[in-house]
Amino acid sequence: MKVSDFDFDLPEELIAQTPLKKRDTSRFMVLNRKKQTIEDKYFYDIIDYLHEGDILVRNNTKVIPARLFGIKEETNGHVEVLLLKDKGNDIWECLVGNARIIKVDTIISFGGILKAKCIEVRDEGIRIFQMMYNGIFYEILDELGTMPLPPYIKEKLEDQNRYQTVYAKIAGSAAAPTAGLHFTDEIIEKIKAKGVDILDVTLHVGLGTFRPVKVDDVNDHHMHSEFYMIDEDVANQLNKAKENHQRIISVGTTSTRTLEANFRKYGKFKATSENTDIFIYPGYQFEAIDALITNFHLPKSTLLMLISAFAGKEFVFNAYQHAVEERYRFFSFGDSMMIL
Repeated sequence: MKVSDFDFDLPEELIAQTPLKKRDTSRFMVLNRKKQTIEDKYFYDIIDYLHEGDILVRNNTKVIPARLFGIKEETNGHVEVLLLKDKGNDIWECLVGNARIIKVDTIISFGGILKAKCIEVRDEGIRIFQMMYNGIFYEILDELGTMPLPPYIKEKLEDQNRYQTVYAKIAGSAAAPTAGLHFTDEIIEKIKAKGVDILDVTLHVGLGTFRPVKVDDVNDHHMHSEFYMIDEDVANQLNKAKENHQRIISVGTTSTRTLEANFRKYGKFKATSENTDIFIYPGYQFEAIDALITNFHLPKSTLLMLISAFAGKEFVFNAYQHAVEERYRFFSFGDSMMIL
């Protein structure tokens, strides 16, 4: 299977640059795998596709202001650092722009209140840093950092909260789980009132989710690992839902990867805090989820491969062609899709 098999032509003007004024007014394409139908709706219509007894699983991770601009102490050279993963004890895995100038023992200073000392050099621009500061790290980050918007978004984001879900809770992501950006508090209350249970898992979005695929053969791509958590109560409710044949609907590819990785590893849902590098592409047999809510993804991305695995590549590409023709908005601030 070639990565080029997952390429498609996307007019640049369809890449959404700003979020809509109201989250739930985005367009909403509904794909039915069994009937092979495509419907054009709006996100607030999601209520019509959820039933009493359904389980909706969302990723409650919170995006941190993970992009930092600093100075290399030896040379005063400018360095951009993207925080990817908290490894504990103030050690962070980071993606560094112009990484070749950052070697072991290099120190980068950020605003005089935070320093990062390189303690390990890894491939593809990854560096491991020991953070040095006084006070509370996340408070310092709020002062120094900026929201890590994807490179295809050129417009300035006026309200930083629009790159967070309304239910974001646990800080740690370098990117938003964007399928959740369409939900409002009002829609969530309507969903609960319909008898749908909403459960939270956490996957801190890192390089694994948005790293471009640089190989020709899909099988040669290795996913960067990301940290996820499922608590005891959520695992128990998910297992009960499986026993009762209730639909488990994941909000986004990150929730999907969390559930599938966990179920595949343990043969059931199990409370855990660990890393996953699960890579889902056509040929994968889904065991955890029954339906999926997602956005429209980049050509040749692992996210497009995941939904192609879930709905069938030909059906997904027909839907994407339809989305282009109907002028849907693509990527992070774009429109949404539900695959039944």
